[in-house]
Amino acid sequence: MAEAPARRRRAGEEEAAAGAMGSEAETEGDSSDYTSEDEGTEDYRRGGYHAVRVGDSFNKGAYVVQSKLGWGHFSTVWLAWDTNHSRYVALKVQKSAQHYTEAAMDEIKILKQIADGDPDDSRCVVKLLDHFKHSGPNGNHVCMVFEFLGDNLLTLIKYTDYHGIPLPMVKEICRHVLIGLDYLHRMLSIIHTDLKPENILLVSTIDPSKEPRKSGVPLVLSAAKTDDPPPKVPAPSVNGGLTKSQKKKIRRKAKRAAAATSEGSGAIVSGDMDGSDNRGDLSTANEGSPNQDGDKKGDKGSRRGSKGARKKMAMEADLKCKLVDFGNACWTYKQFTNDIQTRQYRCPEVILGSKYSTSADLWSFACICFELATGDVLFDPHSGDNFDRDEVYPYIYFFLYSGFK
Repeated sequence: MAEAPARRRRAGEEEAAAGAMGSEAETEGDSSDYTSEDEGTEDYRRGGYHAVRVGDSFNKGAYVVQSKLGWGHFSTVWLAWDTNHSRYVALKVQKSAQHYTEAAMDEIKILKQIADGDPDDSRCVVKLLDHFKHSGPNGNHVCMVFEFLGDNLLTLIKYTDYHGIPLPMVKEICRHVLIGLDYLHRMLSIIHTDLKPENILLVSTIDPSKEPRKSGVPLVLSAAKTDDPPPKVPAPSVNGGLTKSQKKKIRRKAKRAAAATSEGSGAIVSGDMDGSDNRGDLSTANEGSPNQDGDKKGDKGSRRGSKGARKKMAMEADLKCKLVDFGNACWTYKQFTNDIQTRQYRCPEVILGSKYSTSADLWSFACICFELATGDVLFDPHSGDNFDRDEVYPYIYFFLYSGFK
C-alpha cells in the first residue's frame, strides 16, 4: 500500500489536536498551518510562546535545553539535560495566556495523580517529573518536565511505509496500551479522551542513531552570560552610505548572531553518550512527539533509498510504550467538554452528542489496532455538498452494526 491519502489529509487537518498537549485541542476550523515545519513567529508575543534557544537554562539552571522535540498550539517541547539527576528529559513550555495556564494546571493535577499511583513505573503511562513557572518577555509560562521517550506509533507506521506491522508486534503494543488504560480507567477513573498513534510513545527511538543517550552527540552546557555590550553598527560614510568594508563587517556580525541564536551561545563539551560514563540512569522518556522519523523536506531521496533499512529498524524496535499527552484528559465524574477525540478515532456516542465514559478510549484503541496492522486509518469520511463529514459517521456505524447482527 502506498502512503495513505487518508493519513495525509488527517495530518494536515488534525495536527492541532495531535500536538497541542493542552486541554482545548482544536480539531476544526483553525486557520493556522499546522503542517509546517515549525510553529512560525506569529504567536511569539505577549500571552504566546516563550522564545527558547539551545543552551537556555530553566528552573535556576536545573534544565539545559539541547534541541527541539516538537510543538503544538499550546506549547513547544524541548529535549533538555537534567543537571541535578544527570539524565535527559522532555521540557514542555506552555503559552503564557491565562487560559493556557489554567489548562496546564488541570493537566498537572491529573499527571500528579497518575505518577503518585505508579511508584514502580509499571503502568505504561508517562511520568511527570517536575513542574514550575518561568518568567519571560511574553509572560509567565507553566513548564512541565517529563521522562524522555522515543518515537510515537505514527512514526513506527511511517517506517513501514504505511504497510502496517505484523500481528504479533501489534499484540505486543496493545498489551502495553491496555495496561495503561486499565490503570487509568479502573484505578483512577481517568479518561484520556484523545488516544491515537501520536499519543502513544515507544520507550526508545526506532533508529538507534537518533537516540541522544547513545548517539554520541555532544552535550550542550548552559549558555554563557556576558556583560559585553552589543556590537555597534558602524557609522555611515560622509555621503550617507556604507563602505564595502563596513557592509562586510555588518554581514559577518549578523551571521555570527544568527548562528548563536540557532545553535546556542553556550559552551559545548564532548561526552561519552554510550552509557559508560557517570551520568546515571538515562532510561527516561519524552512527552513530546519528536521529529525523528526523517520526514523532512529535502530528504526524500535518502528516505526512498533507505526503505529497507527503515523497515528493518521498525521490525527490530523495542515495542514497550507509554500513553502520553493528558492535556485533554478528564475524570469519569468530572468532564470538561463534550467535544473530545480526534475525528478518525471518535466514538459513536461522542459524535451523536450522548454521554461518554471510559469506553470512548476503547473505541479509539480499536481504531489504533486496525491502523497498526494495515497502515491506514479505519474511518476517514468525506464531506459532500449538502452534508458534513461528521454526519456520515452514524450511517457507517449503522451499517457496521447491521452487518454484525
